[in-house]
Amino acid sequence: MAILDSKGRLFGKINLLDLGAALVILLVIVGIFIFPGTSGSVAQVGAKTVPIEVDLLVRGLNVRNPQQLVKEGFTKGGKTNVIIRNQPYGQIGIKSVEQLERTVTIGQPDGSVKELPDPRKINFSTDFLLTLEGQATVTKDGPVLGNSKVKIGMPFELEGFNYNFNASVIDIRLQDK
Repeated sequence: MAILDSKGRLFGKINLLDLGAALVILLVIVGIFIFPGTSGSVAQVGAKTVPIEVDLLVRGLNVRNPQQLVKEGFTKGGKTNVIIRNQPYGQIGIKSVEQLERTVTIGQPDGSVKELPDPRKINFSTDFLLTLEGQATVTKDGPVLGNSKVKIGMPFELEGFNYNFNASVIDIRLQDK
């Protein structure tokens, strides 16, 4: 009896293609369950967790009553949901909220420039400076919240019960333990 017959069967019983497919499936199962690999994110290997403060600048937020938004949505010691690079991070604490006064630069007769309050009535547009506080993992590339690096200039999306808007990171402060 021949090892391979005219139809490509081993010893006239097992098709070589079926045998190959069965071996591949068996190797995949062994690879998944016996050797699952390392657990955890690569960014967290050899990193430490420290308290972080992130300053966010909100420019031109259109809101009817900014004081009510601050009172109800951004209470000091409260929390807000943060989305970083379209990845939900979760809730993070609000350390402080400051409503910024709108100003314009005015040239003076002597050639100097002064920054004065904006005389125009911009009824529904306001600016905020928010300081958020939480725990970040520090890697060689910088602080990481969740699985996203935090860098100056990157957008954060803030979401709460009655708001959803973007803000830009303008400062990052890490505290030493």
